Amino acid sequence: MSRLIRLACLVLLLALVPAPVAASTWTWPLDETGIARPFDAPRHRYAPGHRGVDLPGRPGQTVRAVAAGRVTFAGRVAGVGTITVDHGSERSTYQPVEASVEVGEVVVAGQPLGRLRSGHGVCPAACLHLGRRRGEDHLDPADLLPGGGRYVLISPEGPPPAPPSESPGRLPVPGPVTSPFGMRVHPITGERRLHDGVDVGAPCGTPVRAVAAGTVTWAGARGPYGLQIEVRHGDHAVSVSHLSSITVRVGDRVVPGDLLGRVGSTGMSTGCHVHVMRLEDGRPVDPLGAR
Repeated sequence: MSRLIRLACLVLLLALVPAPVAASTWTWPLDETGIARPFDAPRHRYAPGHRGVDLPGRPGQTVRAVAAGRVTFAGRVAGVGTITVDHGSERSTYQPVEASVEVGEVVVAGQPLGRLRSGHGVCPAACLHLGRRRGEDHLDPADLLPGGGRYVLISPEGPPPAPPSESPGRLPVPGPVTSPFGMRVHPITGERRLHDGVDVGAPCGTPVRAVAAGTVTWAGARGPYGLQIEVRHGDHAVSVSHLSSITVRVGDRVVPGDLLGRVGSTGMSTGCHVHVMRLEDGRPVDPLGAR
């Protein structure tokens, strides 16, 4: 009889714990607001894409729950600290985060979940990868973040506001720099010559995006560079080479986040990557050292 009583009490306690309910809006998980890399839906479950948004932050910064829910995972996925919070019909995910919560813990919007770690994304210091899932489908978290949508309403009166400025050192595709700017031995010809940009390793098919507002001045094949896109940003130009496909044309205006093409290995290339080159007064300079 005592066992039945204890079981009944446990069922009653569980019933008193509020079930997660999907929120219509989310709060920002970091103190700062802004998206360094937007959501890019994959064409199918295993296709390339960016299954969430990257938010710029600082290593050690507090990461907070975007909405009320229950922690269903707090551990590591492929060595990366990951937290999942169930909000009913949807779930939010956070990487790379050192968790301060435990599985089963009920949280409210804005409650600390852990500390942000470095080592992800294109942000200068650290990026929080925020994901949103409904079942097996990946959704755009920006649709629920205040002011985080794809469109911003501006006043119809007066001149339009200036586009966002370029972030120094930001790259058009996430990934490690596999070959920096400077003198090197060419991996194909064996000649020692100037490497006039930086190589960023990424899987073929990964989206390549504009990092600043500008005008497309070249879009096509260019000898050893393979498929190349060049964008003029006022007093300098940035090109991306060895692409597998191009989605813009000469004369197109682009803004940060616009899709330019996809990673490939065209031209004189030894594998899937993007060659990023910056020209000032017609001369190449280090894209990562430019200001």
